[in-house]
Amino acid sequence: MQRIADFFHFQENGTNFKTEILAGLTTFVSMAYILFVNPQVLGASGISQGAVFTATAFASAFGCFLMGILANYPIAISASLGINAFFAYSVVIGMKVPWQTALAGVFVASILFMILTAFKLREMVVDAIPRDLKMAISAGIGLFIAFIGLSEGGLVQADKSTFLTLGSLHVGSTWLTIFGLLVTLILMSARIPGAIFIGMIANSVLGLATGLIPMPKQIISGVPSISSTFMVGLTHVGSINTLQLAVVVLTFLLVTFFDTTGTLVGLAEQAGLVKNNKLPRIGKALMADSSTMVVGSLLGTSPMGAFVESSAGIAVGGRTGFTAIVTGILFIFGAFFSPLLAVVTSQVTAPALIIVGVLMAQSLKNIHWEKFEVAAPAFLIVLGMPLTYSISDGIALGFITYPLTMIAAKRGKEVGPMMYGLAVVFVGFLWILNAH
Repeated sequence: MQRIADFFHFQENGTNFKTEILAGLTTFVSMAYILFVNPQVLGASGISQGAVFTATAFASAFGCFLMGILANYPIAISASLGINAFFAYSVVIGMKVPWQTALAGVFVASILFMILTAFKLREMVVDAIPRDLKMAISAGIGLFIAFIGLSEGGLVQADKSTFLTLGSLHVGSTWLTIFGLLVTLILMSARIPGAIFIGMIANSVLGLATGLIPMPKQIISGVPSISSTFMVGLTHVGSINTLQLAVVVLTFLLVTFFDTTGTLVGLAEQAGLVKNNKLPRIGKALMADSSTMVVGSLLGTSPMGAFVESSAGIAVGGRTGFTAIVTGILFIFGAFFSPLLAVVTSQVTAPALIIVGVLMAQSLKNIHWEKFEVAAPAFLIVLGMPLTYSISDGIALGFITYPLTMIAAKRGKEVGPMMYGLAVVFVGFLWILNAH
């Protein structure tokens, strides 16, 4: 046990086995929904939902192990939300591309992704982002996560006249979210260790007791086969032979690049891993998530990346890669306990996501709001993420405006060449995204 503690540097990071295990458990419970959401979304494209379930579980486990061992970061990896919808609805259904070819597109994008990582291009990007914008990314992700929690939990809902409105209080499941949120708020305020996780347990118990969460019919089931998707991404690479498919590959690459890079920066900031505006071992962390994307595409799922819900484990005290290892082990077990995971409904995870939003918003205090040329791009990032429902779109809004406001403030020389380059890339990125 001591060798494990030494390998993950528990003492230096002020943590212990109990905290790390609880953090890993909390992260897993917070993101377990991806095991059900990903097959649902990708199933719309015609892929076997069972195969996607298994591919998601094992690719996530692989990613968590790699992140934990290589980078020693408490950050879990799984199938990226948003890009899976792009895969199913825009590429397969909208462009009428067969899902086999779309998987090949993910595979090609993931190989390019690994090459960019190997040449340290992603690392250079992370280091070039000014501290104010790094803080804005962290806070923006917090608001984005909280917004997901509010909408998934039923506290806010779409409205034709006002876009958004308060959710219906006549729905029992909304009250489940309210109960979980109040319990977690009280426990957090009382400084009770593991408050987020205890809140989830209390919520699940109430849900089962009231019938709002159905009792699982069984606890253990067999792991669904992945024979229909295994290696399909590799065997269909020859199908990528049109300009349209080249654009699809480029979109997979760009969205994943900025989504996962932004997420890593935000989570590392929350965990206190950033030193002198630099992330130690960032190259290894980036290699872990790009390698996982390759493995995921070969098993049969859309792009993988650093998962924002890792922030729930970090909030509980996870500080090392052991947190990610625990999450990875639970993903493997999760593949066998699929009926039991159905108990973790969106109402159970919603309060945790809202609380995490509160915690991540703390980085707003480190932005120089008194300097308008910095405040404006930072504000666009923070507000852009929840309102566009996309981490990469929010980053785009801030990164495009940052060089312009700095030049106008006669501070253009303080902007590095990489940031000017990124502004141009993001203009192209938004154009490509809106070209279909």
